[in-house]
Order: sequence, then C-alpha cells, then structure tokens
Amino acid sequence: MATERLHILMIPWPAFGHLLPFLELSLSLAKMGHLISFVTSPRNIQRLPTVPQSLSRLIIFVETPLPRTDHLPAHAEATVDLPSDDHRPYLRKAFDTFAGKLPNLIKQYSRQSIPLDFIIYDYAAYWVPPIAGRFGLPSAFFCLFNAAAMSFFGRPSALMGGEGARKSAEDFTVLPDWIPFPSTIAYRPHEARELFKPGVLPDASGVSEAYRFGKSIQESKFVAIRSCREFESEWLELIGHLYNKPIVPVGFLPPRRNDQESSHEARGWFDKQEKRSVVYVAFGSEVKLTAAQVEEIAMGLEQSKLPFLWALRAESAPPGFVDRVESHGRGRVCLGWVPQLEFLAHGSVGGFLTHGGWNSIVEGLSFGLAMVVLPMVFDQGLNARYLVDKGIAVEVPREETDGAFTGDGIARSLRLAMVKEEGEVYRGRARELGEVFSDEVLHDGSVRHLIEHIKGNRNEVLCNIPT
Repeated sequence: MATERLHILMIPWPAFGHLLPFLELSLSLAKMGHLISFVTSPRNIQRLPTVPQSLSRLIIFVETPLPRTDHLPAHAEATVDLPSDDHRPYLRKAFDTFAGKLPNLIKQYSRQSIPLDFIIYDYAAYWVPPIAGRFGLPSAFFCLFNAAAMSFFGRPSALMGGEGARKSAEDFTVLPDWIPFPSTIAYRPHEARELFKPGVLPDASGVSEAYRFGKSIQESKFVAIRSCREFESEWLELIGHLYNKPIVPVGFLPPRRNDQESSHEARGWFDKQEKRSVVYVAFGSEVKLTAAQVEEIAMGLEQSKLPFLWALRAESAPPGFVDRVESHGRGRVCLGWVPQLEFLAHGSVGGFLTHGGWNSIVEGLSFGLAMVVLPMVFDQGLNARYLVDKGIAVEVPREETDGAFTGDGIARSLRLAMVKEEGEVYRGRARELGEVFSDEVLHDGSVRHLIEHIKGNRNEVLCNIPT
C-alpha cells in the first residue's frame, strides 16, 4: 500500500492565485509518484508554468472550456481577464456548469486502467462532494487561505447564513467570541463594507462566496490547508474545533523558481544595487488601483528615498514620475509582466510592499523579506493584522472610515521596515520565518501526511461500496 499510485482529480477555481497553488500541490504529489488530472480551461492551461519534463507523464491537463455566459467577456477564462469585480459572479456561473460534466468525467476514468481515487476541490466547486459521493469517490476541500483568516469567519453554518451568521458589516469589525486568544484580526469599517456586499449576499451565480466556503468545508472528508503547524499551530487547532473534522496542513507550497535567469531589462539595474536595499512593490493581478491610489503610492516611494522596483500592471504612473525616479537611478517602474520570483530572490531585494494576499506573503517570506502591507480586498486586511500581531510586518496606516492612505504613511512604513533601528525586529522575524516558509523537507513531509489522509479515506469508502 505504501507504494500504491493514487489518481487524484484537481478542480481549482480559475484565478491564478488559486490555479498556481493547486499546480504546486499537484507537482508535489507527482514527485511522489502519484497521477494528477488537473481541470481548467484551455487558455488557463496555456498560461500555467511549464511542468518539468520529469513529471509531465504524471500531470494530465483536462481541458474544460467555459461556456459563453451573459455579461462575461468572450475571452474571460480567469479572474485576471475580468474588467471589474462586478463580473466575478458571471465567471462563477460559467464555472458551475462543470458540475454537469463531472459525472461523465468520473465514468470515463472508471473505464481506464487507473480510475480516480480522490478529488481535491476549491471553494467555488462546492458541488463536488455530493456528485463524487454517488460514485463512492471521496473528496476534500483545499483551502488556500491561512488558518487565522479562516477562523475569523467561524463555523460552516455561519458562512452559510445559519447559526452564528453575522448580519451587518459592523459585525465583521470586531474579534468574534469564538477566538479564545488575544488578536487584532478583524476588518476595518471600509473593508467590511466592501466585503459584505459580495461576500454574504447571493449573487448572479445563485449563491454567495461565503456559502460556497461553508458548503465546501461542511461536505469535505477533511480540510487540506496551505499552512503548517510550525507557523500557526493554535489557529489550526481552532479551525479543527470549529469545523469538527481533521485539518491537514500541506505546507506553504512556495512556487518553483525558474533555474534560468530571465533577460528582463531590470536585471542589470538590480545587479547595481546594494545588498537587501531594494523594495519590491507589487499588488498582484487581481487588484485594480485607482489613479489617486497610484499617485499616493508613487509619492510614498519617492519620499522614502529607498531604491525600489514597482511592478505596475495595467495602471499608469503619475506624469513625470517614471522619468524623475529613473533618471536618478533610484527606482524602476515595470509595466506588464515581470519575473516576480526571480526579482524577490535577488540579493539586492530586502523588502516587499504588497497588498497582503496569502500568495504574495508566502512568496515574500520564502525569501525572508521585510514586509509592508497595504491591504485592498478579500482576506488581505485580516492577513495584514495577522502579520502585525506576529511581529512580521508593518501595515500602512489608513483612515478607518474610507480607507484613504497617504504617501507620507507609505514612506514612513517603508523606512521603518527597511532601515530604522526599531524595525530590526520585523526584519529579524522575517529572516527567521524565511527558514520555515522555504523548508522543502518540511513541506514534503506535510504532503506525505496529506497522502496518508487520502489513502485512509479512500480505503474507508472502498470498504463500503456494495459488491
């Protein structure tokens, strides 16, 4: 049994902050000899990193085209393709059509030499467990958020609008009574208002985001989570109690770096900077910054007087800003795609100004970088407070009511995290945690623990299937 090959079906939500960790888990499982079938749309498959040749026979991409849906742009196959967050429900509606295709896919695999053994699904695919269960196939929810943030939302029933559900935005601004230890994890008023609109109420897909999370947790055999006990043991224990089922940390799954250095034009600029002096600035592919926010960030970077590289995706820099900072050689602004992992790993980079998404935090701490967080949406506010609680990061100050921030606040936060003497506590803690976040042995052990849970649940179901 120890060397038995498993065949696992992966069903991620089509956002690259979800697709990439699902792929990293798939690669980890494939390295241990297991077969992975990975479901997503054709365009997303083309945009995923290339699977190493040594593992290509063990990872099968299952092309599943998304149907055209009203209000969804014709080319949209992932959240990064959406013109605004208002279109997310229509992408969820298109994604939900896969529920009707899943039975035939399971039947198709059952006729092959290696039938499916298990399904690992994302929060949006809350419909997986009842479908899989009809075929005696066990499944588990893979949570891509940390245990502290998930604890804030409470039991599955609360997420689904039942017992313990919070009724107003104000309810999200205080620490809930089920968290038994001191913490500042809660939303600011401006964050709670944004969260409450799309998070609690049903949307165009027919169900809310919160309901999907609650149902996914409730129906799962166990919950796999992108974390480890070395980082947040007390929070993992708490969600195990809240969910009343096993919680299986799978490690942080830091993304793989390309061994070959890119020929990006900024590479030479990095090479000229002093060790750990540069701030890398990026707010992910999901965040849409307003012109006013871009202007304040630009002002803060200039005022900090620190060397920086800003990966500015689609927005435009303020007039004259690029020429001003680049002419003095102190900063670089890169529009469009950049090799983020390569940049974060460069010896000249010492800090990371980020929106605080869990993916970005994992990447930054994997290299032991000082973290400055400016949360924008989703779980990012909770993550920011969590890192501050743990003495890892500096959060940029904002107005409680409207969320406004200033360039001066950014500059002061950056200098505290990067150069001020009192900021050494943050820099030292980040370096210490870098050892944990980048520990491949630790993460491989966590994935092996996941395999044990998969086999245990698979065997239990197989024993109960009528002959």
